[in-house]
Amino acid sequence: MNKLLPRLLLALCAVATAGLANAQAFPNKPIRWISPWAPAGGNDVLSRAIGNEISKSLGQPVVVENKPGASGTMGTDQVAKAPADGYTLTLGSPGTHATALSMVPGLPYDPVKSFTPIVLVGTVPNVLVVPTSVPANSVKELIAYLKAHPNSYNFASVGNGSMQHLAGELFKRMAGVEITHVAYKGSAPALLDLTGGRVEMAFESMPTVLPLVRGGKLKALAVTTPKRSSLMPEVPTIAESGLPGFDVTVWYGVFGPAGMPADVTTKLNQSINAALRTPELGQRLSELGADVAGGTAQDLARYQAAESTKWNKFIKDAGIAP
Repeated sequence: MNKLLPRLLLALCAVATAGLANAQAFPNKPIRWISPWAPAGGNDVLSRAIGNEISKSLGQPVVVENKPGASGTMGTDQVAKAPADGYTLTLGSPGTHATALSMVPGLPYDPVKSFTPIVLVGTVPNVLVVPTSVPANSVKELIAYLKAHPNSYNFASVGNGSMQHLAGELFKRMAGVEITHVAYKGSAPALLDLTGGRVEMAFESMPTVLPLVRGGKLKALAVTTPKRSSLMPEVPTIAESGLPGFDVTVWYGVFGPAGMPADVTTKLNQSINAALRTPELGQRLSELGADVAGGTAQDLARYQAAESTKWNKFIKDAGIAP
């Protein structure tokens, strides 16, 4: 027994050392980052900007893959079912990590239990945009026109339960107008139909519509957040345009599969927080109209819980669940 004890101790030390080495080695291969929406949308743009920055500090490439479908839940489900080793991440948003619980029948994952929160990246306003052919240059003019032509206008979104969809539903109820929701698989196809006049309005994310507004292809009537955007200070809020209390804020948070090691989560959190403080990424996010957040994994968990409660109650009260 005494002869075996030193060997046992050596074996235990070897296991502990190997575990420590593995933890210190993370990441030792490329990180897969799934954007559950189509290319060129807000989620895709931000995913690539963040991934590019953290790849410098982590010393490994961050490969962004677009997996659109089922209102963002198809790609998100792939993350939920991936190994919980920190090598598969996603940029979650309300549509995938809050409202999907009410809006997606047979949701294959739990928005909370199936994921490890890592960090809240920031918030982005949606923008109420219309094609130049629409005879309205303000929210009040648009509401007047919609009331004069009930059930004649459609509004586009990137999917059921997305913030674009819920913004339209909230607008319908607060403005007392009748407009029809048309769901797309991402921002790119929605904006293609919007600029082509096949749909008449949308509450799109600022990063995706800025070039189109600046290029004169769309008119920005208002932003959906309580305060104006520094990127478009001339565009009023919907709340100050006749619908006080209107507030729809898009948020983005980084998540991994449930059960990730605490040290890996901490390392990713620290890397992303550091990236958010760099002038390069800060400027990039500012150009996209985002307000940078950051913070702890627990901060993201609390924010996600509050948003989930708020919007799932609205969905139930408004009776818009499928």
